[in-house]
Amino acid sequence: MALSTYLRLVLLTAGTLLPLFWMVVILGHRRQRNFERVFFFLCLALLFFFGASLLALNTRLYYSKPPEAITLFSWILVCAGLWFLPSSLLHLNAEYAAVRGELAKAAKRGWILAAYAPAVLLAPSLAAALRTYSSPDFVVPGRRLGSLFPIWLLAAVLGSAVWQVRFAKTAPDQGQKNFHRILAWSLFAMGVCLALLHETSLGSSAERAAALSLLIGACSLLPLIGLIRRVEKYNFLQIGRQRNLIYAVFAAFLALLYLSFVRRAETWLEPYLPPEATAAILLFLPVFFFEPLQRFISRMLQRTAQREMDLMQRVFGPIQEAARLGNSWHLKTLVEQSIAERLQLAGVRLEPADGQAHAPETHAGNLDQAFPLRQGGRCFGTLRVKAHGAMLSGETRSALEFVAEQLPSAMELCRLIEEKLRLERELAERERLALVGQTAASLSHNLKNPLGSIKTILQLQLENPEMPDSMRAETRMVLAEISRLSAKLNQLLQFSRPAVRGTRTDQRCDGRIVLEEVSSVLRHEAERRGVRFSVTVESKPLPLAISSEGLSDIASNLIVNALEATPSGGHVSLAAAANGVTCTLAVEDDGPGISAAARDKILQPFFTTKPQGTGLGLAIVSRRVAEAGGEFRWESPVKDGCGARFEVVLKLLPANANTGKDAVDAETHSAEIAGRSEA
Repeated sequence: MALSTYLRLVLLTAGTLLPLFWMVVILGHRRQRNFERVFFFLCLALLFFFGASLLALNTRLYYSKPPEAITLFSWILVCAGLWFLPSSLLHLNAEYAAVRGELAKAAKRGWILAAYAPAVLLAPSLAAALRTYSSPDFVVPGRRLGSLFPIWLLAAVLGSAVWQVRFAKTAPDQGQKNFHRILAWSLFAMGVCLALLHETSLGSSAERAAALSLLIGACSLLPLIGLIRRVEKYNFLQIGRQRNLIYAVFAAFLALLYLSFVRRAETWLEPYLPPEATAAILLFLPVFFFEPLQRFISRMLQRTAQREMDLMQRVFGPIQEAARLGNSWHLKTLVEQSIAERLQLAGVRLEPADGQAHAPETHAGNLDQAFPLRQGGRCFGTLRVKAHGAMLSGETRSALEFVAEQLPSAMELCRLIEEKLRLERELAERERLALVGQTAASLSHNLKNPLGSIKTILQLQLENPEMPDSMRAETRMVLAEISRLSAKLNQLLQFSRPAVRGTRTDQRCDGRIVLEEVSSVLRHEAERRGVRFSVTVESKPLPLAISSEGLSDIASNLIVNALEATPSGGHVSLAAAANGVTCTLAVEDDGPGISAAARDKILQPFFTTKPQGTGLGLAIVSRRVAEAGGEFRWESPVKDGCGARFEVVLKLLPANANTGKDAVDAETHSAEIAGRSEA
């Protein structure tokens, strides 16, 4: 057998196995992306071409007269594979450019149309070539596909080489740059050989054509060989984490090659040994390599385990640092980003359990795999991951299980630090408010009594009939300002009173009486501003777990704020209704609402958007609600982008609760409400 025939056998065998290898990998990976689909069909075209050529060559070697059916079958596959090779090659480059973001959708459609249009236009040449199976040319089959096909194939190869040069310039790392450069040089070399082969087909020797065809085949296989290394080392095409898939397919192909070698060795040694003896010896020969193979696999597994442990250390370093900051949202975001980046996953989502004792429902699917986060019999949540392909590799699954064991401690640490920071902020706020209370008490002591004396003197002056009218108007203006200052001092005093949150059990009042008193006092203020004020309160008693003074503070501050925010002609409503064991007090207005910039600050003391406001109204409401163990919520806008609604939920007491004393207290508190509305 000639050397060229041996070379062709080796090349065609490699050309059959390499595309088949990648087809099996793509089928096992099963990623839902057009690039992998087109790559699969490109490998299928190469498999048709090389596999059918190998079948035809073996047929000629083993038969003096090759069977016509095998020759026809081989020729059809060779022509089909070669015919769709240039179209698939151009389509693959267009899809890869789209994946890299270098080609828009419209441009990609144009490239695909340009890639497949020649296959349709030159279809008569393919039909004519299929009819020549009586004397097919398996060495240079392009000769039978028409004079335009070599030009189309050459243009596709050179166009793909230009694409690879462009990809090399824009590659994100040096490994990908080198890979695309190798592809570009291989394609350029293939293009040169195709040009020389086309010139050879016009009249040069068949030996030169056979040599050039071998070079073209070798150039076409180099990228497939290099791709294996790039995928394994640099995670090219994002298959790097599927090493178990690569290794399994590779081991299966090695086994197939060894069985093929055993079959050929039987033929070679048949003059000396029976075929069964040769097969038995060669099949049991790998047993002697068991010990070296075991050491090799042990070292490989050890390196893999060490690599995964190092990877987990790099993942958990930033996670532990983030947990010490005490920010749960930041920790969740960092966990999802770090795990997705380090473990090369398509998506990661951390779902905290929010203190639930049971594990959340999991959906264990190939594309949505869940890992419960448990520690000490407590479930902290679920880590959901999505692989790029059909399944998670063994090392990735082990890494995720390790992550699932370590994450609960980080989440618990973050929660404890977050709670500690919250308590520190609350303590600092209470200390600040205590200082405000001391300041308010001092101001009240030093200013309220003098203001009261001044107000009394001015009121007596107004009763003097001899006072001129001009001075009388100015005196009334001074009295109004004194009343406004007194109201602000009262607000400071209310806010400075110590708050005991939800611990008072003797606080009670009839909410209906208190709300009627408050609404009757503030109705005059609504009429003065030209605002419609409606009150909806149940006729039956509303025994609430709050003092009449506290409920009066809540209602009066909410209504005054609503009246001040509502323009003339607007509407403010007050409603109170019992809901089982609670009562909901709602104040709603149709003013401009609360701006986005003020949403997070309206409950802060001394924050106000009014020119002459103190910023204590809603802070007092929030404090009084907390003292009573209630709930305070609000929403804005309410309707048509306007308005605000504030709701206070308070506990209801049994109907026989004694509320008479607090009803009397509510009446004595009316004067204070009137002073606040005047301010």
